[in-house]
Amino acid sequence: MPNITQNSGSATSPEVSNTLPKEVVTCLQNARFLHLATASNNVPHGSLMNYTYLPSSPYTSAPTIIMTTPPSSRKTHNLESNPLVSLLVHDWVSHRPSTTHSAPRSGSLAELLIGMNTASLSRISCTINGVAELVPNGSEQERWYRQQHLANNTFGGEEEAYSSSPVGGGLWPGAGGGAPGEEETREGDGGTRCYVEGEEVRVVVVKIRDGRIADWKGQVRDFVIRDGEDLGEGLANGAHG
Repeated sequence: MPNITQNSGSATSPEVSNTLPKEVVTCLQNARFLHLATASNNVPHGSLMNYTYLPSSPYTSAPTIIMTTPPSSRKTHNLESNPLVSLLVHDWVSHRPSTTHSAPRSGSLAELLIGMNTASLSRISCTINGVAELVPNGSEQERWYRQQHLANNTFGGEEEAYSSSPVGGGLWPGAGGGAPGEEETREGDGGTRCYVEGEEVRVVVVKIRDGRIADWKGQVRDFVIRDGEDLGEGLANGAHG
């Protein structure tokens, strides 16, 4: 297996621990979505995913990410042939600066708030590598993981006001197949109606093995999860910057 530090001259020896670095935990606890990379036959595929982070579970002592996926999706087919995955989660501000409005005047309250927001959010990104498992349908394990994921991705009240996708229409009106007048799934509620609650979706758990933390200055730190269940197996996937 490739050494985890091969691809960066600035990286030091990886931190080896039974738990994730605190920066990664904070990022996973605060972010709403992550990017999932899968591959099959050397063809990569990226997906934006709702997720749930667990430091451990009744089924593994390793840090775990829970996701759900439609059985017919490309990522599901990829996972069936190649369980090695890479995840990207970050706390960077994701908005592109406006080019249509004048910038706030120097010293204004708006400028101060923008600066505070950038300082508090634009800190790190985390690349996380692991091994994914499609949990067997109808199993107690699937039921337990689904409950955790649903509880973590059900939003309401004030959080609905910050939905990232409006209800109604979509890019291709009528393509959703829903009954007339039926409320469409809102991404801002975690996609629970379609991607979590639906009985047909597959539950995916990713056992975290290693990764890399990068800050906004380009500095990096590598980490490896030492799992007592898997000692001696080696790294599942090298971390790459």
